[in-house]
Amino acid sequence: MSEIKRINPESLGVPTKAYSQSVLVPCGDKELLFVTGQLPQDSEGNVVAIGDVKAQTKQVFSRISTILAEAGFSLDDVVKVQIFVTDIKNGKIISGVRDEMFKKSRPASTFVEVTGFVKEDCALEIEVIAVK
Repeated sequence: MSEIKRINPESLGVPTKAYSQSVLVPCGDKELLFVTGQLPQDSEGNVVAIGDVKAQTKQVFSRISTILAEAGFSLDDVVKVQIFVTDIKNGKIISGVRDEMFKKSRPASTFVEVTGFVKEDCALEIEVIAVK
C-alpha cells in the first residue's frame, strides 16, 4: 500500500461535510487508521439512546467497529482511544464499556470533559487510532 485511502462505510451514512469517517495511511510495513470522532447516532445522523450513557457508548463503539472492519482492522488493533464526555461523572459507566471493548489491545487512553458536541443530546464522542 502506498497511498492514503479514505474509508467511509455506506452503512453509517457517508459524511456530507469535508471529512472522512477514517483515513488509512501507509507507514513502512504498517498501516495506520485514524477514525474520526464518532457520536451516538444512527445511519441517518439521528442521536440515539438520549439520556442513556451506556447505550450511547455501545452505539459509538459499534460505529467504530464498523469503520475498523471496513478497513480490515478490529478493536484489537487500536493503540489509542480518545473519549470526550459532557459529564465526567459518567466516567465509570463509559470506562466500563471501554474496558470490555479493549480487553486484548489495552490502548493508550485519554478521557476529557468538554462543554458540548456538534449534536445536542450526545453524552460522548470517541475517536481511535489503529495500527496493523
